[in-house]
Amino acid sequence: MYELYIANKNYSSWSLRPWVLLREFKIPFLEHLIPFGDAARWEAYRKISPSGKVPYLIDGETVVWDSLSIAEYLAERHDAVWPTDPVARAWARSAAAEMHSGFNELRNRCSMSCGVTVRLKEFPAALERDIARVGALWNEGLRRFGGSYLAGDAFTAVDAFFAPVAFRIRSYGLTVDQTAAEYAARLLNLSSMRDWYAEALKEKFRDQPHEDEMLRMGSVLQDLRER
Repeated sequence: MYELYIANKNYSSWSLRPWVLLREFKIPFLEHLIPFGDAARWEAYRKISPSGKVPYLIDGETVVWDSLSIAEYLAERHDAVWPTDPVARAWARSAAAEMHSGFNELRNRCSMSCGVTVRLKEFPAALERDIARVGALWNEGLRRFGGSYLAGDAFTAVDAFFAPVAFRIRSYGLTVDQTAAEYAARLLNLSSMRDWYAEALKEKFRDQPHEDEMLRMGSVLQDLRER
């Protein structure tokens, strides 16, 4: 059975991607959650992880780190992780890679925090561009491949890579067009996403650097997390 190392479900967008991918494809795995700020557990984790970051997948003697690398590893072993159609697959890989390497303003200004509603203090042009690009990508995939998901009728790895954006849209009240909003709602309604969110709300531990970053960027309007 695979073993997947992740961090807090409330904060860790990188952890969410392989986790939701495994869950949606009903691939069994053992989860290891290492909370941000737990110095002793992170020190022990860095002894087994090449990068010292999450996510990190173990498959017997094989270790795989980085969310995109994990997706590719799973695709070699499980059918339809990427779309079967070669045109859709090329597009999906490109869109996922763009999400993996880009959208820095969206990441930095709207850090993932599942159980919190935040009003941003500023909304710079760079953030507007990132949100517009997300909307354009989503509209392109939905229109071009004609399904409920970005590359067709089935959930694939590209949808997993944009799953954290759906949480950000809800947490920060980001405005997208109707097609993009409906797609984000579809992601949020996935059983795996609902489970992740419910477990995130139950987390009582807080990572102060993440909390401070959120407060620098906005004002908290609602906090549904357990105390």
